[in-house]
Amino acid sequence: MRIQHVITTLDVGGAEVHLLSQVRGQAQRGHEVHVAYLKGEGRLTPEFLEAGAASVERVSPLGLAGPFRRADLIHSHLLKADMLSAAIALLVLRTGRLISSKHNDERALLNPVFSLIHGILGRLPRRTIILSKHVVEFFVEHGRLPRKRIRQVYYGLDPTPFEKAAELDPEVRASRRAELGLKPEDCVLICVARFAPQKRHDLLLEAFAWARAQLADEPGTDLAMLLVGGDPFGDGRGRAEAKAAELGLGAEVQFLGIRRDVPDLYGLSDGFVMCSQWEGLGLVFLESMAAGLPVAATGVSAVPEVVLDGETGLLAPFGDVQALGGTFLALARDRELRQRLGQAGHSRVLVDFDLDRMVEETLAVYAEVVPNSSPSPA
Repeated sequence: MRIQHVITTLDVGGAEVHLLSQVRGQAQRGHEVHVAYLKGEGRLTPEFLEAGAASVERVSPLGLAGPFRRADLIHSHLLKADMLSAAIALLVLRTGRLISSKHNDERALLNPVFSLIHGILGRLPRRTIILSKHVVEFFVEHGRLPRKRIRQVYYGLDPTPFEKAAELDPEVRASRRAELGLKPEDCVLICVARFAPQKRHDLLLEAFAWARAQLADEPGTDLAMLLVGGDPFGDGRGRAEAKAAELGLGAEVQFLGIRRDVPDLYGLSDGFVMCSQWEGLGLVFLESMAAGLPVAATGVSAVPEVVLDGETGLLAPFGDVQALGGTFLALARDRELRQRLGQAGHSRVLVDFDLDRMVEETLAVYAEVVPNSSPSPA
């Protein structure tokens, strides 16, 4: 097939990285895959071309009509691209070869007006692929989507780069940690997330400060944190840095920005942490689990579908700073707990979040819309 993907941005984010894996898998199976994005800098363009995309281009809304006409199937991602693709498909092309993917429980749909509009345009795709059971229920209720057109497909992940990073020689690992100013006794927590409001870095930092205060009288144990991610709204990182200064955290929290060596940073860390207010699934949970890290996070939205509380990680209620800080303490104080949770998380990724499974299940949905296509071409 000639597949045309449309996504709102092509900068670093969970949906964008997920699409990169889909493009790679589809190209490897012999499909001609094209990608269009609507705004942003397109920072992931080189990676998409390397993955086998036949073209990657930023287009204006009306500029989508040409690529749509040439495609056997159109697959849109993220709310703005979904709505625009549906409108063009209806008004310009009158095509039924449209599929939509939902990557998050979009808060805009809690507004009754947006919910109503989505209920109209959201019915134009022949199928809607949704990444978690929680988000399925969200879009049935707030997106007004017919359940019969929904197909739930979990994200998949190639664990190889994360497994390699976790296998660093201990001396090399210690040296690289020292280069970041990390002490041997530090339990290093890493958060990989855009500085967006839903990620609630402010509460994450409060929980971290509370946990460090509890460890003040326990020699030989300390906490450090690495914050990795971009700043899509322009003020999120600044507000987080101000919060860290207010809490007196100093060098114990490092703001590393956007990094291309995230797997390596997982390999230098002892636990993955997140304080999301909502979360569609969280590809970073899969990445960190693939690297053998235990997870400490808020048990919101679809997070409990990925992170099994007490088995692959520790979950706390959203908004309870001390409860979240308590999960940080548990990881800092108990190396065996970290190892047990990390090993179980790694096994769960291999069994339940396999990359080939995701690609094949997605192609099977395509075959429902374009019947003469094969879900697994040679």
